[in-house]
Amino acid sequence: MDLLNTLVDKGLRRELPTRAEALAVLSTSDDDLLDVVAAAGKVRRHWFGRRVKLNYLVNLKSGLCPEDCSYCSQRLGSKADILKYTWLKPDDASKAAAAGVAGGAKRVCLVASGRGPTDRDVDRVAGTIKAIKDQNEGVEVCACLGLLSDGQADRLREAGADAYNHNLNTSESTYGDITTTHTYADRVDTVQKAHAAGLSACSGLIAGMGETDEDLVDVVFSLRDLDPDSVPVNFLIPMEGTPLEADWHLTPQRCLRILAMVRFVCPDVEVRIAGGREVHLRTMQPLALNLANSIFLGDYLTSEGQAGHADLEMIADAGFEVEGAGEVTLPQHRATVTAGGCGSHEGASCGGHEGAGCGGHEGAGVCGSAPAAAATATPAPQVDEVRRDLVSVRRRGAGTDIAPNA
Repeated sequence: MDLLNTLVDKGLRRELPTRAEALAVLSTSDDDLLDVVAAAGKVRRHWFGRRVKLNYLVNLKSGLCPEDCSYCSQRLGSKADILKYTWLKPDDASKAAAAGVAGGAKRVCLVASGRGPTDRDVDRVAGTIKAIKDQNEGVEVCACLGLLSDGQADRLREAGADAYNHNLNTSESTYGDITTTHTYADRVDTVQKAHAAGLSACSGLIAGMGETDEDLVDVVFSLRDLDPDSVPVNFLIPMEGTPLEADWHLTPQRCLRILAMVRFVCPDVEVRIAGGREVHLRTMQPLALNLANSIFLGDYLTSEGQAGHADLEMIADAGFEVEGAGEVTLPQHRATVTAGGCGSHEGASCGGHEGAGCGGHEGAGVCGSAPAAAATATPAPQVDEVRRDLVSVRRRGAGTDIAPNA
């Protein structure tokens, strides 16, 4: 297929595809799906080999969020039967993190519900970061605390944080349909604050909220422009008690196409399979490792994932290996920029090619034989199969007396 040959060639050169090519990946047939995975897999292996980075979530503060994000079980007015608790003490958070590190995680992600941290909250998280790093030598710490005010990213960096996560989630044109209590621009501003402070920026998306193919391409191209070092791809977990509880739009095949598209657009970036992989990829999870080089180990914020030992077995059985603590995740050209401070990216895209090649011309001519973008938006697919049996509310780990899943 000329399209796939073109995309592989561009990915190996860090040259970005056009929007039309990205859309074409999402519209490939099931008959061509293995060819798509194989092509994107070449790009993934070129930049990341067969390594899989493990990340571990610690939910520092669960529930009772004042924001109204439709997809979230912690949102204002949520009737989801989730764990609710206020801030974990630093020692408790460190113990939870240690379980993930013992299971092979090299990055711990500290997450707290809410619009954004107060300065007192930042001080609290700074103490937690210190406790985790004191007890787990070499571990990376990523904070995810919501919208940041001026100076807070710098304070987190000074406290020892390595990265900051804040997802764009969906396209700018549809953002108001899922959240009204803050704007898309607010999210972009927080990612930029993380960059400017020298934190490694982590920003991704949620698929499965009824978005069109064009929405998916829009948000991934926006991420490309923001140039995060890692792009988590979440697949909506339709939790009962949330406005999107009836939204089951994803199949394993569509999830694989989405991951492939992200890999082609961000060839040398850490692409992480995040929430919902067990629900929507199901038995196709091992195949997805050919596209993404990073996953979360064990449970998520308010829902349970598959057993940690099953994650490790899946990686080994698929012919991949867990990335060691001493290994550098990013390719050298990106790791060097990150080490010098993310504020020095100077507008480079998440392909790192700084505007080179025809892939940098949005809306211009298409290389290869990819079809032109459709004049009207492609509607989200409808899926009849509802697998509520695969959605389980987290009842263990942080905020409980039960051992975590790691």
